[in-house]
Amino acid sequence: MSDFYQTGVVATLHRLGSSNGHKIARELEAFGRQRPIALVLPALYSEFESEAIHNIIRELAQVKFLNQIVLSLDRAGCTQFHKAKEYLSVLPQNVRVIWNDGPRLAALYRTLEENDLRIGPAGKGRGCWMAYGYVLASQQSDIIAVHDCDILNYSREMLARLCYPIANPSIDFEFCKGFYARLTDRMHGRVTRLLVSPLIRSLTSILGHIPLLVYLDSFRYPLAGEFAMKVDLARANRIPPDWGLEIGMLAEIYRNCAIKRICQVDICDNYEHKHQPLSPDDPESGLLKMTIEIVKILFRTLAAEGIVLDNGVFNSLLVRYVRTAEDTLKRYHADALINGLKFDRHLEEIAVAAFSRGIDLARKSFLEDPLGAPLIPNWNRVIAAIPEFLNRLETAVEQENLPAVKQHVTARATVYAGCG
Repeated sequence: MSDFYQTGVVATLHRLGSSNGHKIARELEAFGRQRPIALVLPALYSEFESEAIHNIIRELAQVKFLNQIVLSLDRAGCTQFHKAKEYLSVLPQNVRVIWNDGPRLAALYRTLEENDLRIGPAGKGRGCWMAYGYVLASQQSDIIAVHDCDILNYSREMLARLCYPIANPSIDFEFCKGFYARLTDRMHGRVTRLLVSPLIRSLTSILGHIPLLVYLDSFRYPLAGEFAMKVDLARANRIPPDWGLEIGMLAEIYRNCAIKRICQVDICDNYEHKHQPLSPDDPESGLLKMTIEIVKILFRTLAAEGIVLDNGVFNSLLVRYVRTAEDTLKRYHADALINGLKFDRHLEEIAVAAFSRGIDLARKSFLEDPLGAPLIPNWNRVIAAIPEFLNRLETAVEQENLPAVKQHVTARATVYAGCG
């Protein structure tokens, strides 16, 4: 059972007492008739080779409150795209698979580039953005929920709790972030525990009261990939194309939504998914790469708020971060001991050292290029530049999701890259 205290500036909806998943699912069926809900699933095809996504599909087959499911598929060839569609064909909802590596989407990417709209390389950020565009184009849903496809212990109650605060008109939030515990026989979530929270608190101790930092520090799991929002936010938000997606999303929500319309919800007792390697010596992979991209987007977001970040601030920050992270580590050690969990203090110290290096590398990158890679533009800008783009996106997705026989006929007419 969770506590019920409200801390920070963001409303926290706790998980109290026994599960009431069936009750809120029934209520969501009624709410969904007035506020239809779309679920966006960013996925790599490799995830279809694990059990996690097949359990997710089995659970979603029993969900009655969803109006749409949009799977945004990356790193998939023609055959893999059709296999993904086949796997999802058991679902009773209105399902579409966006083939991000397909020729139709490639043509749309070229159109964006020709109009000086840069959407970055393939990745989760771009995949989510394209899925939001399809939901906007289809005009079938008022709410968008998002979660990953590698959740090993997924249950449909997670989704119900995520959607409920946005769908229920009595509370009527506009953005809801999921949070949860991450543990097995030990604590996981090193990037949140030992990087993001100590870094935000270190920045606060140096820079003073910054509303944006207070806001970010209010989230119990800021890197969670699970959230729900009104479609208007999907239209207005820009998106980072890399590992800075979650922090960048929270920053955009801060810009575009009143704090009182933002909440976080405890969606499950425990959450288990794949774990990234630390890779402390390789800034191009693992948690070190993630660290650099997260920290860069945090620095750029602060700079956009008018905060001056110079060498003096950064020198103090590096020292302050290490001290704060080490103090935080001691707290987690005590927490693990009282709960009978394993805790390898040496590995935790190695993680702090790697994160400290990542902060320094992010500092250097920021000072060399404060603007960095541009965020993916919001859909309002795309529509202003190319008014017919959403219609073209919807047509491309619908054509790719035609039944195989019809698609074969279409392919002959359009020279569909040999895939039909």
